[in-house]
Amino acid sequence: MEVGGQGTGAGNDGPGRRTAHGGRETRDEDGGTGGLRIYLACTVRGDRGAVVALRDLVRDLEGCGHTILTKHLLDDNIETAESALSERQVFDRDIEWLEACDLLIADASGSSFGVGFEVGYVLGRSDRTNQRVLLLYRADRAAAISRLIVGLSHPRCEVIAYQDPAHLAQRVAQQVPPDRG
Repeated sequence: MEVGGQGTGAGNDGPGRRTAHGGRETRDEDGGTGGLRIYLACTVRGDRGAVVALRDLVRDLEGCGHTILTKHLLDDNIETAESALSERQVFDRDIEWLEACDLLIADASGSSFGVGFEVGYVLGRSDRTNQRVLLLYRADRAAAISRLIVGLSHPRCEVIAYQDPAHLAQRVAQQVPPDRG
């Protein structure tokens, strides 16, 4: 199955072993190690103003050797594509991906209960899984972002307010090292 596709798997390369930076080692098609498996969360039905910056971020992260499990969420036709699945299928697939990821990058710039659920799900288990969260929001939307998000102080979560795509890429690069495998 293609990662980021419509199936229920998450690439199913197995859990892999933990690396020094807290992620799981993955295998690429040639049997070499890969980077982090990243679940990118963003609104599908709300304000999608952050999509352009997130597309640039995905391109940068993939260029550094990481796998984005949910990059299909950045497609312009995502609502139509997701409607081919039942709500239960989306839930089961997304939980599988959340459990398989090393890092959740969640953009809270657009109002989304789903993004909040995903962040809470990962952080609630992070003491056992060593998963981390980068919680992003566009700085120009700070007044519209929940104060619960902006004030979050969980030890496995970094909250990042970003100005533009370049600033976002710089801030994330400080938190997510390139794969050296």
